[in-house]
Parts: sequence; C-alpha cells; structure tokens
Amino acid sequence: DQDRIGIVVFADNAKYDLGSSGEYTQGAGGGAILIRHNPRLLVIPDIWGVSTMPVHDFFKPRREISRRSIVDTVLELASEAGQNLRKNLSEKIMRMIDKSDKRDHTLFESETLKVHKDTPVFDGAFSNRCYSESVKYAFINFRSKAMSAGRYNPDEDKILTDQWARIIVHLPYAFQAKRMFPDVFRHDRRNLPVWDDIESEIGPEPIRENFPEGIAGDSEFESANDGYRRMISKTDQFKQFVEERIEKTQRASSMVGNQYTGSIFLALMSALESDFNENQDMKGSRIGLCGYGSGAKAKVFEGIIQPEWKHIASRFSLFSRIDDRQPIDKSIYEALHRGSKGSSVISPSGEFA
Repeated sequence: DQDRIGIVVFADNAKYDLGSSGEYTQGAGGGAILIRHNPRLLVIPDIWGVSTMPVHDFFKPRREISRRSIVDTVLELASEAGQNLRKNLSEKIMRMIDKSDKRDHTLFESETLKVHKDTPVFDGAFSNRCYSESVKYAFINFRSKAMSAGRYNPDEDKILTDQWARIIVHLPYAFQAKRMFPDVFRHDRRNLPVWDDIESEIGPEPIRENFPEGIAGDSEFESANDGYRRMISKTDQFKQFVEERIEKTQRASSMVGNQYTGSIFLALMSALESDFNENQDMKGSRIGLCGYGSGAKAKVFEGIIQPEWKHIASRFSLFSRIDDRQPIDKSIYEALHRGSKGSSVISPSGEFA
C-alpha cells in the first residue's frame, strides 16, 4: 500500500560525569521523521552496508556499591560536617546492620547496592578507533553491495565519496567526522593518482605485517595507524574534501552537542538548511550517510535529494531555534546535571503529553 505513512520518533540524552573528558560533548534532543513512498526530501535506495564487532568501547554498566562503602562514606561526610565520631564506629555499624530494623532498607537489604547511572564508562581514544574501523568496514560492505546491484562500477564511475555531495555521519561531537573519516577517505582513494600525491607528502601507510606479532604488536600498529589518520586529516586534499562535503553537517552539532540516536539526523538537517540558506542546488544530488553505535556497529547508505527538498528544508528553522536558547550559568548547569533543581529554567511552551 503506497499510501501508508510511517513516523520515526527519536530522543536521547547524552550525559557525562562532571569533570570527565566527555562532559564538553554533552547534548540532548529529539525529533521525528515521516517515512513514505515518493518522499519530498530524500529517497533512500535499498542498499545498506553494515559492520559489527564485539567491543566495550562505551557502556553503562550496573554499578555495585558495598555496604561498607556506604557506611564509610556517610561517616566521612559526618566528620566533614564537624561531628566527633567514636573510634571503630564503622565496624560497630557493620556488625549491627543485620540485627537492625534498617536491614531491609534499600541501602542495606543486600551486601551490595546495585545502581544504574545515566553517565557511561568509556575510553575515548579506543572508542574513536572503533568508530573509524566500523564505519570503514560498513563502507566497504556498502561498496561491494553497490557493485553487485549495478549501482557502482569502479572501472567507469567516480569513487563513491566523490559522488556524494554531502557526507552525513553520527557526530558525538562536532568535529568527529573530519577526525574519523580519513579511514574511508584513504580506502576509497587507494591506487588512484591522488593517493600517490598524499603518500609522497606524508609517507606510506603503516602495514600490520611490519609490526611484531602478538598484543604488543597490535597496540604498536594501532598507535601508528591513529597517527597516520591524523596526518591524512592535515593534508590539503582531505581539508578540501571536508570543506566541500562535511563542514555544513557539523555546524548545528557544534552548538548542540551529542544526541546519540539523533545526531545523524541533526547533521542532515544542518547540511540541508545551510544549503537552502546559501541557495545551493541540491536537487538530484546523492549524499552518503554513516551511522554508528558503540559496541560496535555501523551502517552506511545513501540518499538522493528530491526536487521538493527546499520546501521541506525551509521549514526546519533549526538555527533560529538554536539561537532562541537561554544561556545559564555554571551553578544552574550543575544543579540540572545533579538533578537537584526542582523547577524548569524556562516556562514550558508548546509542549504536549
């Protein structure tokens, strides 16, 4: 039934511990997309590149806090408040918990208190590496499927990343795309004259076989590969590539931060509204889209901009809505982060339940 219309709703909250390396990337937001036959904005052909690998680069484990830790922390707080505590009070409390009427209290009903936190455990450098590898392998998978489907002929067509007028990626922070995309950029240009020029400038890429066997060799190779990605990102060829195909996608992210689920859609809106505002003719253009989720999995696909795209993009009002935000000071921010602020910073408007 080609008259059916679906709606995809997404919302997420990217929250990190205060003082952590991920704090500056925080963001939150939500949105909704209509899915239909003959869309006015973007057609997505049925070719999907996917990649998965089992890693723990980012996760939200259930924390366990022992009874002893709870008791000691409360007593330390009491001491900081000026209370004179008896010697060995902690030991006495521990001995009496199971005899006390507090033994069934949530804090003490088990030997450990299980706690779920919204903030993750993550390794930034490792997560970036997983991102690069996953998106690269998803791109390789997409390229293979595009060739099988007759969409792409490497002997006759321009390389895919040069066919894509815009490249929309998951942005956990604004400049993730230009830092993580060198792997795909490199893979799509191997054996082309442009890659010979790049290698003459920065040297040949590291090869795993040139490093020692074993875990130590793996680590040494990965470190060298990380460095080589950074070198690619500083070449004039890659900088021009980013300026032409990626820069517009990261404008909104630099003002909003991470949205996890919604970040790829924010990047899409950022690019298309920027193109609309700059009167770019995007009708019929192909764009590449690269999604990523920690754990790790990636998906690469493409879209074709439709003739009525301006009618839709003109109604985004993305940047004007961002400009309408209200600044807050550090104390309000920390109160919101800790959940200690009991009222909204601004009066709710236009909401529904």
